[in-house]
Amino acid sequence: MTMHFGVTLPQIKRPWSDTRGTAEELDRLGFHSVWFNDHLYGVPMPNLPILEAWTALTAVGALTDRVELGTLVTPVGFRNPALLAKMAATLDVITNGRVIVGLGSGWFESEFTGYGMPFPPLKDRLEQLEETATILKLLWTEAQPSFGGKHYRLDATYCDPKPVRRPPILIGGGGEKVLLRLAAKHADIWNNLAVHQNDLGRKVEKLHEHCAAVGRDPAEIRISQQCLVVIGENEADAQAKSAKAAAIYGGHMGAGGPLSIMGTAEQVIEKIEAHRALGCTMLVMEFFGRDVREPARLFAEQVLPKLS
Repeated sequence: MTMHFGVTLPQIKRPWSDTRGTAEELDRLGFHSVWFNDHLYGVPMPNLPILEAWTALTAVGALTDRVELGTLVTPVGFRNPALLAKMAATLDVITNGRVIVGLGSGWFESEFTGYGMPFPPLKDRLEQLEETATILKLLWTEAQPSFGGKHYRLDATYCDPKPVRRPPILIGGGGEKVLLRLAAKHADIWNNLAVHQNDLGRKVEKLHEHCAAVGRDPAEIRISQQCLVVIGENEADAQAKSAKAAAIYGGHMGAGGPLSIMGTAEQVIEKIEAHRALGCTMLVMEFFGRDVREPARLFAEQVLPKLS
């Protein structure tokens, strides 16, 4: 399977002009996908301005021609799953089949309660995740499905027009007992969190164990890694940027460790190949730099041609 390179777009405390310009440039440069996180409060501080993911993703879809469009990830408690299915199908029609729906259980309790939404215990949120994945697939593929679950139900529900393609479902998270089992049953893509980047090999093994248990061919699930990418024009530039990134991010975005993607173009390629050796064929990258377009151009010029 060929490598897929996605890039997160400027979204927090950034003007729309930065987001728009970056999306258009990434589309032009040949990256495969662009992504928003789906938070209602800024991360890590709730008072930081942040663009709402699905609204912004729709605008980006209208501005681009080729890149796929994804959320990393949508907490299932934010939106009724039938409504989410309708939203994703509409955007997929508008963009001629470019939507990837990323799902997660949610973790930022204050944004749920601040917006007046319930934040049930993790067990319930994981049950909601499984029911949401089921409902999405039903509404995208069947004429008028019904569904009765513990948390959600459908009653002969229409979702027309259908998406151009059945959008891939990405499930993000690293819980080895339940989350990875849900990914084994329902995901087209499983995304490993940046904070667990250096545990990628073990997480993949656990995912494959769950695949065996539920009777799923693990080859049907693309392995994705959320990651920080620091790329320098030369050794000195790479070292200076890497030191700055490590000070800012710490381990939150996977900065540091054997799989950390930092260095010159040649070193970045080596680290990406180390991910591929563990079964990972998709990266959702956050480029380090105030203007994301600068490292993206360097990556497109010196890395993409050697890994495409």
